[in-house]
Amino acid sequence: MEDLKELWQFLMERKKWWLTPIIIVLILLALLVFAGSSSTVAPFVYTLF
Repeated sequence: MEDLKELWQFLMERKKWWLTPIIIVLILLALLVFAGSSSTVAPFVYTLF
């Protein structure tokens, strides 16, 4: 949780707002990969693609 706080402070101080959508997409992809690896959610994830 501290890493997210530090990342948020970095974005606020350096005005790197263009990094926000990239970070959000990477987090969503990581969640999708994690959900696809679990056995109960995998069939639903595979139907998306």
